[in-house]
Amino acid sequence: MAVAVAVSFLANSAVAAGGPRMLVDVKTLKVIEHRDAFVKWYPASLTKLMTAYTVFRAIKAGEVTLETPVVMSKAAASEPPSKMYFKPGQAMTLDSALKIILVKSANDVSVAIAETIAGSETAFVNRMNQEAARIGMRSSRFVNPNGLPGKGQYTTAWDLAVLAVTLKREFPQYAPYFALEGFTTGKKQYPNYNMLIGRFDGADGMKTGFICASGFNQVSSATRGGRSIVSVVLGEESLGARADESARMLQKGLTVSGQGLPTIGQLAPYGETAEVTDISTEICSKHAAKVRSEGRDEAGRQKLTSPYIHELDRPLKLVYAGLMSGGAAKAAGTEQAALGDGGEIANVPIPKPRPTF
Repeated sequence: MAVAVAVSFLANSAVAAGGPRMLVDVKTLKVIEHRDAFVKWYPASLTKLMTAYTVFRAIKAGEVTLETPVVMSKAAASEPPSKMYFKPGQAMTLDSALKIILVKSANDVSVAIAETIAGSETAFVNRMNQEAARIGMRSSRFVNPNGLPGKGQYTTAWDLAVLAVTLKREFPQYAPYFALEGFTTGKKQYPNYNMLIGRFDGADGMKTGFICASGFNQVSSATRGGRSIVSVVLGEESLGARADESARMLQKGLTVSGQGLPTIGQLAPYGETAEVTDISTEICSKHAAKVRSEGRDEAGRQKLTSPYIHELDRPLKLVYAGLMSGGAAKAAGTEQAALGDGGEIANVPIPKPRPTF
């Protein structure tokens, strides 16, 4: 009973004050801001950052390339939304699949990637956990490649900061995947859920996530004036709140000195929890839904209060990400020809990284 009361109190206080936080300078590794950094939290779709990292390691090892076909299986196609609703046997390149999971956060495509890389979802998840341990994520465990609710899946803000910094330092060539404003299948456009990209000066990634148990999570990065910063925001109450808080932290990280502050490796663990914090009752209540609905304007857009986020005064920059053409899909050995939303549209390479502000 005492444990249940303690966990409930932690959940309520986490929502009232905002959840765990981490703000780190990528070059110096200085921790500019942190709060509840070692509290166990549900990663939600931030899990896909670990999925992407595991994919990049497989590419580096020569196991696959960005042109490797990713074929939808029945198991992958049966995953719940968010998803692309591709049919079993349809295929896309690994390049397109990465764009889709990092922009649309498609759960079905995440599983298809896992099966393509490791032969099965279980084998891929084992690799995710091995990679997490190898890079020093001290309190994370993954049970699937997409972040859907699952018993035993958890992480911390500190671990996510380690992952974000590692992605940027180890695989800078893949940074554009995290900075995409959106993609098109040829028939439909999908904007990025990250409301900072194109709207915060210097924003260049990375990923958002949400389930009731975690609240609204976001890992963000920005580069300006030669400095690169990553922030981790967990447990916010809405899309707008996580964007506003991420903007505040990034602005702070880009404008203050880290002199005299500890590095991420020097930050001693504190406040560690045995149980994973669950804020479902606060985030997915009728009252919370009402508050979120009131946080939208007449056009249904999320209201933002940050002075550091500006309107996007141009069309989204979109790349192509969709199914392979029928002939290419057949050549990949699929069970049926993938008709593909894009027909014969060629796959567009990932864009060059944005210039430093």
